[in-house]
Amino acid sequence: MTSLFEPYDLAGLRLSNRILMAPMTRARAMNDTPDELTALYYSQRAGAGLIVSEGAPISVEGRGYLFNPGLHTREQAEGWRKVTDAVHAAGGRIFAQLWHVGRVSHTSLQKDGAAPASSTSARAENSNAYTYDANGNPANVPASTPRALETAEVARVTQDFVRGARMAIDAGFDGVELHGANGYLFDQFINGAVNDRTDKYGGSIGNRLRFLLETLDAVSDAVGGNRVGVRISPFGRLYDMRPFDDEAETWLQLAEELNFRKLAYVHLSDQLTMGLPGSPEGFAASFCSGFRGTLIAAGGFDREKGEKAIAEGHLSLIAIGKDFISNPDLIERMKNGWPLAEPDRATFYGQWGEKGYTDYPTYQPGNFAQRS
Repeated sequence: MTSLFEPYDLAGLRLSNRILMAPMTRARAMNDTPDELTALYYSQRAGAGLIVSEGAPISVEGRGYLFNPGLHTREQAEGWRKVTDAVHAAGGRIFAQLWHVGRVSHTSLQKDGAAPASSTSARAENSNAYTYDANGNPANVPASTPRALETAEVARVTQDFVRGARMAIDAGFDGVELHGANGYLFDQFINGAVNDRTDKYGGSIGNRLRFLLETLDAVSDAVGGNRVGVRISPFGRLYDMRPFDDEAETWLQLAEELNFRKLAYVHLSDQLTMGLPGSPEGFAASFCSGFRGTLIAAGGFDREKGEKAIAEGHLSLIAIGKDFISNPDLIERMKNGWPLAEPDRATFYGQWGEKGYTDYPTYQPGNFAQRS
């Protein structure tokens, strides 16, 4: 049986185990720039085979939340260099997740109060951005009505991702992951119920996939496909992503297209753990058979479930999120069967300093709030 704790060759990058720390927004960066606390947080968790950073907006336009460390200024890149140096010094590997939220934003976060950019001019219902409220306090507020990107503008956004990827590699990241999941910009183009365009980026499956594939190709040309991963969420319903007629066909065609691109990996985000519907029965097996590269999935894994998924050959690696928040030594705890500490959900996001961020201890008998 293949073990979660065996090394893995990720397109030439040696990982010490098959457990990935999933990207998780923490909203801790003042001035949207990583600092020493950011570096400590990630280096504490360097036991993961691979860390994927929290989403880093590739432009002001790509922002949807306060306090997210970006990757579009020199100061931000210098801050991320502290992070990558610290992770590498601790023996870890780290990719940067490159992010554009599209319509899940607010005019107050945009340059000169502009409308957020999307595939569509339809607002995301029941969806919030994180910005300042009328009293000047950080708060969740309804996302603003977006504007649809002009056809010629789409290539400009692709180049924003290319610039972000180059900055990430220059800042010492081992690679980059394009955030194509969870209702953000790429998903807004892929989803046939949201994308109402009539140009070459709308209508057919091929047209709706075009923006993501063009961007993957451009980023791969810039930094090497072996340094590029992509995260997607088939049948995801976050941020007003609605069902559409050829949904299964769309994702299976994407699997086939990704086979032609020698990427580092494809990362599936399952929203079942968020209380949302998952993929239809049989879809996951179809996707796995359609994509033949390194496949990673996130969605409620523990050691037993992870070992089973890898032993059955469905996945190459598993991704774990919130358990890494409260267990910086999660790999050692899983390997040795030690109990896990429960995270403090009240401090998942926002300006709490060390609290709920870098103050979780490594395992000792009698530690607080552990669960078996």
